[in-house]
Amino acid sequence: MTNHQPVNIVMIEDDEGHARLIEKNIRRAGISNRIHHFTDGTTALDYLYQSPEGPAQNGPALILLDLNLPDMSGIDILARIKAEGSPLKRTPVVVLTTTDDKVEIQRCYDLGCNVYITKPVNYESFADAIRQLGLFLSVIQVPDIGDAD
Repeated sequence: MTNHQPVNIVMIEDDEGHARLIEKNIRRAGISNRIHHFTDGTTALDYLYQSPEGPAQNGPALILLDLNLPDMSGIDILARIKAEGSPLKRTPVVVLTTTDDKVEIQRCYDLGCNVYITKPVNYESFADAIRQLGLFLSVIQVPDIGDAD
């Protein structure tokens, strides 16, 4: 299986400032993959499950998930992604949130999140988290050395 499809990064984050910071951190980590940004859970879930380009139909993704969204809780989205029988069950999910409440953190890990990062996102902890998903990085698009600016 040498089909190295580019991994799509799906960012579900309603705060534009945080979204820009996260994207900057992703780019700084040398990751050039396409980022699909959604500001609410409904649109994001439609993309994840229904869209022909979405991960349920079209292969690998990394989901960056804020817990505090305008229309639903990120916890509900996480539970749905990681549910038995979900086509996205194996998709890595990085939870990014302003809450460092131990109970909420544990709940996210119990539901199956891969990494939990508290905002504002610290570049080092973010880069470490992305490295921890080493398996994911093996299919990630890193720009060729010749592309470095």
